[in-house]
Amino acid sequence: MIRRMASIGRFAPSPTGPLHFGSLVAALGSWLCACADGGMWRVRIEDLDPPREPAGSDRRILEQLAALGFAGDGETIHQSTRQQAYAEALARLVADGAAYPCACSRSDLEPFAGTHPETCVRGHAQGLPTAWRLRVPHGSVIVFDDALQGPQQQDVAVAVGDFVLRRADGIWAYQLAVVVDDAWQGITEVVRGSDLLDSTPRQILLQRALDLPTPRYLHLPVATDAAGRKLSKSSADRPLDANPLESLRAALAFLGQTEAARAAAATPTALLAAARERFRRESLPRAAARVAPRDFA
Repeated sequence: MIRRMASIGRFAPSPTGPLHFGSLVAALGSWLCACADGGMWRVRIEDLDPPREPAGSDRRILEQLAALGFAGDGETIHQSTRQQAYAEALARLVADGAAYPCACSRSDLEPFAGTHPETCVRGHAQGLPTAWRLRVPHGSVIVFDDALQGPQQQDVAVAVGDFVLRRADGIWAYQLAVVVDDAWQGITEVVRGSDLLDSTPRQILLQRALDLPTPRYLHLPVATDAAGRKLSKSSADRPLDANPLESLRAALAFLGQTEAARAAAATPTALLAAARERFRRESLPRAAARVAPRDFA
């Protein structure tokens, strides 16, 4: 039997509210994929957008993870402490001619369906706040094989055009920050929801521009309610139930790990240990979205 090389995975929530069932699915899936083969699992708080982050949300997320039996390997990183690293990455892209300042607003780009064209709509407007964008050449076709969703291909120039690295208000864009931090933390496998699948080509493009390694990617089904709406921390969806064992068993069943969900365990830590031993990657569901159990939606 060929054993997989140990992975370094991560769970990286944004603190826009408490964890809910969809968050647990992502946390559990990433933990299982990393730890089942003896790898490491890191926790990173992606707190880059203060106006959207209720006070204390990061602390509550960490408390919820602890109550569910999860323990990250190494220090929990907050992206708000990593501003200099992002600035250095942007400076390199600027020096290479790969990034440029842009004063275009969302309303400016509406005639282009939100996709930034080859040149700025506003040109070099004076006195306006500017974002920084990555220059995406024609023919920037990214092809990769998702470990669960299969072969993927996107022409980034056509799909999104020149995308933002730093917003005009000074807030760092998710795409740049996640690429810099995945490389810095040594992440070898990114396991997350399939709602982020179309972001992956942009991240691979940035990794290549910055000479950073590209991890493996595995995109899990997104948990939705009965109406097909994605569960979200920021839309006041029900946070995790007070019963951690019930929550974990429901998430294991959602991920196709029915044998693990039935394991006898008195504590979340014991259930996670049983799930790690019984984990079957081949049982992970491929559907882009799945309805969450009624009690958790």
